[in-house]
Amino acid sequence: MKQANSGSESHPFLHRPNRTILALSLPILLSLIAEPVTGLVDTAFVSRLGAAPLAALGVGAGALSSAFWIFYFLGIATQTEIAQTSGRGDLADASKSLSLALLVGAVISLLLSGLLYAGVDLASTALGAQGAVHDLATQYIRLRLLGAPAVIVVIIGFGALRGLQDMRTPLWIALGINLANVLLDYVLIFGWGAFPALGVAGAGLASSASQWLGAIWMLRELRRRIGLSGDISLRDGRKLMRVGRDLILRSASLTIFVLFATRVATQMGAEAGAAHQVIRQVWFFTALISEAFATTAQSLVGYFFGSGNKAYARRVAISTARWSLASGFAMLVIMLAATPIVLAAFVPAGAAAVFYAAWVIALLSQPLSALAFVTDGIHWGTGDYRFLRNAMILATVCGLLGLQLIASDKPDAFSGVWLMTALWISIRAFWGLVRLYPGIGASPFKTGAAD
Repeated sequence: MKQANSGSESHPFLHRPNRTILALSLPILLSLIAEPVTGLVDTAFVSRLGAAPLAALGVGAGALSSAFWIFYFLGIATQTEIAQTSGRGDLADASKSLSLALLVGAVISLLLSGLLYAGVDLASTALGAQGAVHDLATQYIRLRLLGAPAVIVVIIGFGALRGLQDMRTPLWIALGINLANVLLDYVLIFGWGAFPALGVAGAGLASSASQWLGAIWMLRELRRRIGLSGDISLRDGRKLMRVGRDLILRSASLTIFVLFATRVATQMGAEAGAAHQVIRQVWFFTALISEAFATTAQSLVGYFFGSGNKAYARRVAISTARWSLASGFAMLVIMLAATPIVLAAFVPAGAAAVFYAAWVIALLSQPLSALAFVTDGIHWGTGDYRFLRNAMILATVCGLLGLQLIASDKPDAFSGVWLMTALWISIRAFWGLVRLYPGIGASPFKTGAAD
C-alpha cells in the first residue's frame, strides 16, 4: 500500500467539500462556456445567411471539432499526471511531462493539418454535404486548419494548469480567445470598412487567428508556472503513448458516433442538417456544466490518488457526481423553458418542423449526460483509461447500429437521430457508475483494493 502524503490532510476539500468543488468548477465552467458561446454566435451570424451556409457550418465544425477531440488525450493525460504528482508532493517531473506533451502535440498538429487539408473534399462528402453546402464546408475547414497547432497547445496547457488546480488562468485565456473570435467573426463574416464580407469562410479565419493569440499567451504562462525542459526520456514517451492509445481509441469511437449522427441528419436534407447543428450546439453547451464538475473531479481524484488517500478520492467522486446530476435536472428545466427563444434565435423557418421532437429528446437526456460526463472525469483522475475506452466503444457500436435502423423517409426520422444519441449517452453513464459503485472488474475504487 502506498504511503499517504500527510500534506493532503490539509486540503480544503476535506473541510469544505461543497465550497471547494464549486470554487474549482465555476472558473472551469466559465472557460468552457466561452467556446460554445462563440459557436452559438457563429451559428446565429451564419443563420442570417440561410440554411445552406448554416448546414455547411455544422459539417465543418463537426469535422474539425471531432478531429481535435481525438487529441484531447494530451490534455487529459497531462492533467492527471500533474495532479497525481502534486498529490505526491513532488513536482520535479512536471516540466518534463509538459514538454513531452507539447512535443508530441506539435508533431500531431502538423500531421493532422496535412491529412485533413488533403482530404477536405472527401471529409465534406462523407458527412453528407452536397452542392453549395459541400463547397462552403470545404472553405471553412481549410481556413480552420491554419489554427490546428495553436488549438493543441491550448488543450495541453489547460490540462497542465488544471492539474495544479489552477482553474483561473485557463479561464482568462479562454475568455481572451473567444472575445477575439467574436469580434473577428462580425468583421470577417459580414465585412466592415476595408474588410470584405467572407461569409462562412470568415468564421473559419476568425477562429484560427484567435487560437494563435491564445497559444502565445498560454506558452508564456506555462514557462512561468511550470517551465519547459529538454530532458525528455524515451520511457516517458512510451508511457504517454500507452495512455494515448486508449484515449485515442475512446475519442475516435466518440468521434465516429458524432460524425455519423451528423451525416445521417445532413442526408435527410438541409432543414434536418440545420436543425441538427442548432440542437448539437445547445446540447454541448448545456453539457459543459457537467464537464466542469468532471474536470474538478479529475484534478481532485488524481491529487488524492497520488497522495495515497483513496478514501478521500472516493468522497470526491460521490460529491461531484451528486452536483453533476443535480445540474443535469436543472438544465432539463431550463432547456424546456428556453424552447421558444431557441426557435426564434437559431432555427431557420424551414427547419422548425423537424426541430421540436428531437429537441425534446435532447433535453430529456440531460441528467444521463451529466452522469456520463462526471464519471469520465472521475475515472480519468485514477488513470482508468482502458475501462473508459471499452465503455465508449460499446456505447458507440450500439449507437451506430441504432442509427442504421432509422428509416430516413419517415416524417419523424430526424428525431430518431437524437433518440440514438440518448441511448449512446445512457450506456456510457451506466458503466461509469457501476465502475465507481460497486466497483466492477479491477476498479481502483473497489473496497479492499490496494491503494
